[in-house]
Amino acid sequence: MSVRTTTRRRQLGSTLRKLRARSGMTLEEAGRLVGVSKATVSRYETQAGPVKWIVVDALCREYGATDAEREAVVRLAKDAKQQGWWSSFADSIPESMNLLLTLEDEAVREDHFSCVYVPGLLQTRAYSTALQKANEIPLAPAEIERLVDIRMKRQEILTRPSPPRLWAILDESVIRRVVGSPETMKEQLERLLEANESPHITLQVLPFSKGAHSAALGSSFVILGGSESALDVVYVDFHTGSLFLEKEEELHRYRLAFEYLRAQALDMEASSSLIQRVYEEL
Repeated sequence: MSVRTTTRRRQLGSTLRKLRARSGMTLEEAGRLVGVSKATVSRYETQAGPVKWIVVDALCREYGATDAEREAVVRLAKDAKQQGWWSSFADSIPESMNLLLTLEDEAVREDHFSCVYVPGLLQTRAYSTALQKANEIPLAPAEIERLVDIRMKRQEILTRPSPPRLWAILDESVIRRVVGSPETMKEQLERLLEANESPHITLQVLPFSKGAHSAALGSSFVILGGSESALDVVYVDFHTGSLFLEKEEELHRYRLAFEYLRAQALDMEASSSLIQRVYEEL
């Protein structure tokens, strides 16, 4: 997936495809009516490359879209290349992180499964700093601070007027692994308890007592959701890189894994009780 393929651009392509299908037009017919090639109409629908909002507007009119539909699609076209807050960091962060921030900035929901560390959106500054200091490749203090600043900035999506719906499932090892010092870990556990009181955050713990599970072969993953399930993307982070998966069979596998994990994990109240117990043991 190209780092330029934002969620808005993907949604635009999906919506144009649905509007054309509803109208019964072929790619060639649509192109002829608005004065562009069949290939151009196809490109607009397949989420590749830039778009001209005036062409999008013309296509919507030919497809018989309502005024509300047309205005919404044209707005997507105008915003398809909108730059996010992280653009000033773009030259110094990996492309995969650039794309993750783009998708995350536009997601309406995020489903996290973490089997090692607390998800970045829920980390305290001290916890995040301790993680960066534990890197096998030593980082300069200024670099650590910059990376932590980016992570803290990411968390602002949770305090927006309309924040994404965050559902996080943590393996019990996540809350028991002491990152940094006991004091740092206690602060982090307090943050998790507070998060589980938020109306737009659901946090569950998958206890050791559940034994082995095969969900996603034990790897952490995130399902970033658009306004339609067809716009979902799975993010999987590895030691040497990351993957963005969006094929339907891949999405189905990870959605199924998340549902399985959600059913196996403790409910919110029991999860908070376990976190509190671990906190008191530190």
